[in-house]
Amino acid sequence: MTKVAQKPPMGWNSWDCYAATVTEEQVLNNAKYMKKHLKSHGWEYVVCDIQWSEPGAGTTAWEYRPMAPLNMDKWGRLIPAENRFPSSAGGKGFKPIADQVHAMGLKFGIHIMRGIPRQAAYARMPILGCEGVTTDQIANPFSVSKWNSDMYGLFHKNKGAQEYYDSIFKLYAEWEVDFIKVDDICNTNLHAHAPYSAKREIEMMRRAIENSGRPMVLSLSPGPAVIEEAWHLKKHAEMWRITDDFWDHWPLLLDMFRRCEVWQHHVGPGNWPDCDMLPLGHIGIGHKNPRQTRFTKAEQLTMMNLWCIFRSPLMMGGEMNDNDDWTLSLMTNDDVLSVNQDGCNPRQIAFQDGYAIWVSDAPNGAVNLALFNLSDKTAEVSCTLSEIAQAVKSRTIRDLWSGKEFEVTGDVIKTELEAHGSVLYRLG
Repeated sequence: MTKVAQKPPMGWNSWDCYAATVTEEQVLNNAKYMKKHLKSHGWEYVVCDIQWSEPGAGTTAWEYRPMAPLNMDKWGRLIPAENRFPSSAGGKGFKPIADQVHAMGLKFGIHIMRGIPRQAAYARMPILGCEGVTTDQIANPFSVSKWNSDMYGLFHKNKGAQEYYDSIFKLYAEWEVDFIKVDDICNTNLHAHAPYSAKREIEMMRRAIENSGRPMVLSLSPGPAVIEEAWHLKKHAEMWRITDDFWDHWPLLLDMFRRCEVWQHHVGPGNWPDCDMLPLGHIGIGHKNPRQTRFTKAEQLTMMNLWCIFRSPLMMGGEMNDNDDWTLSLMTNDDVLSVNQDGCNPRQIAFQDGYAIWVSDAPNGAVNLALFNLSDKTAEVSCTLSEIAQAVKSRTIRDLWSGKEFEVTGDVIKTELEAHGSVLYRLG
């Protein structure tokens, strides 16, 4: 089994800014921005999110049009809407966009929903590679998303089900896609007693990736992921969401500390519990609620510090061409990004009384340390050297955001932090 993403993926996803309305032009414009400003800092994935096969997306509804007609080929496989992705005309699919993204030295990803289009099931279409079986014979009308009407899940035991998944991932391989975000699969959210009801479809998708011959990151959404299934997630996927959609509200960020604590022991090469996109900069455009992120600057730093020390994938959610200097600075601090990319063994050592402390191991025996003030007022947060490391080679601490260094006096490290604020240090 081929697992990719030995480090947490870093990139951009179109959902937070463009929702279901994203176009080819918007995808490529953000790719160009990434090439110019972010590629040298390790950012590489450009991901086109949901509804790319829906010609009328955004015309009458801000996210999804119920039972909207979708573009498909003769095998019941979704293909891009030509009015929104004009380079896909003539059966080219996403290959022309992938070619342009790859020419920039970047990687290209797409979003899909699990299962098969309902309209393909209704049309009783043939399945590529499974003669005599039609799409209606593998579609499970009792397995549906509660928030999107496009798809039926698959009867995993039925002949043709694996072949259908093989056929769509073969198509993505032909398009030279590098990253697949699959929705309504990590937590199906339909039945409270069976949140991991799509388990067998995850297995079929992993087999389909193997059968395609092309390495692809498999990212599962939405959360919250089921911790009891951590072993299964780690076996079959590279990324899985530990939360439902994450937006720019402090209570959601505060709750992420609890979620990261639950998943901290399952972080490692090829296995990345995912805190979701970073709602930074200009977001909400396709959601008909355009705004600059509602997070304060202190909260934005806290989000970056937690995502980095926990080693969540980093997926920018805003329209990057509208970034101001502050937003760009959050994405281009190589010392901070190294905590995400090169740290290991992230662990929360305190989470109580309005504060949290996280540490991780850095190369050459150094230690990364994040102190968080989770209260609504300015407060001092402290820890001792003995809490964070068995032995330290140096008593010099460097603030990774400012670059400033200072010496530890005594055994206590402490700092005064504004409400919802934090610091990220490297010791040793």
